[in-house]
Amino acid sequence: MLRPEAGRRGGPRGKLGVAFDYGLIVLGSLIVAVGTNMFFVPNNVVSGGVVGVSIIFHRVLHSPVGLVTLGLNLPLLWLGWRYAGGMRFFVRTAVAVVTMSLAIDLTAPFISPPTQDRLLVICYGGLLDGLGMGLVFRGRGTTGGTDVLARLAHRFLGIGVGQALLGINVMIFAVAAFIFGAEAVMVALALAFVSARVLDLVQEGFSAARAAVIISEQPERVKQAVLQRLGRGVTVLHGQGGFTGQDRPVLYVVLATHEVGRLKRLVAEVDRHAFVAITPAQEVLGEGFAPHAGEEAV
Repeated sequence: MLRPEAGRRGGPRGKLGVAFDYGLIVLGSLIVAVGTNMFFVPNNVVSGGVVGVSIIFHRVLHSPVGLVTLGLNLPLLWLGWRYAGGMRFFVRTAVAVVTMSLAIDLTAPFISPPTQDRLLVICYGGLLDGLGMGLVFRGRGTTGGTDVLARLAHRFLGIGVGQALLGINVMIFAVAAFIFGAEAVMVALALAFVSARVLDLVQEGFSAARAAVIISEQPERVKQAVLQRLGRGVTVLHGQGGFTGQDRPVLYVVLATHEVGRLKRLVAEVDRHAFVAITPAQEVLGEGFAPHAGEEAV
C-alpha cells in the first residue's frame, strides 16, 4: 500500500494533485479572459489592476489588451518569485498570466458583448472575474498584477485575498476618478466588490458543514446519542459557568448541514433545556470531511 507521505512527495496522488491545480489555473485564466472581453473592454469598464491599466492603453493607443497585460506583469512575476513562494509560485503564476494574456487577444474577435446595461456588467462581469481568479488561487497560482500584491498581503498580513484586492483597487480607482469621471469609477468599484466576494467564496468554499457547541445537564447521554445515533465524533471541552463558576463539560460537534435537524432533535430528546449554538464551519478537513492537501511539486 502506498504510504500517504509517498503521495505527497511526488507519487501518483501528488502528481494528480499537481495536474488538478494546473487545470484550475488554466480554467480560471480562461474565465477571466472571457469575462474581460464580454463585459469590460466593450463597455469601457476599468476592471482594476493590470488588466484595467491595459484596457486604458487599449482605448488610448489601440494596443492589444493581452499583450500589454503580459508586458506589465513581467516585473511583478519576478516580485512573486522573489517574495511570494519561490519557483512553484513563479511557474504557476506564469502559466496563469500567459494563458490569460493570450486568451484575451485570441478570443476577442469571436466574443460580442451580451449587454451594455451597467448593472448586468457589474453582476456578471464581477461574477466571472471573481470566479476565474478564485479558481486560479485554488490552484495555488495568481493571475499576476495586483493579485501578486494581494497574495503578499494575505501571506504576511493575514488579510483575505479578496479584501486585499478590493483595497488595492480602491486606491487605483481613486486615482482613475480624476481621468474617467465619477460614474465610470463607481461602476468599477461596485464590480470590484462583487468580484472580491465571489473570489473569497470560491477560494474558501461553500459552507457545507456546521459546528455545534452543546452545554447540557446530561452531557454523557447527549454525547452517546451523537456518537451512536448520529455517527459523528464529539470533542469534550472543559468549560466554566461565568455566573455560577461551576465546571461543566462543553460538547463540540462538527457535522454536515443536512444533519443539523437530526442533531437538534437528538439533543431535545435527551435534554430539552440544553444550550445549543450552531455556526457555519467555513472549511473542514479531516476524518469524515475533505482530506488534507499535501505538499506537491511545481
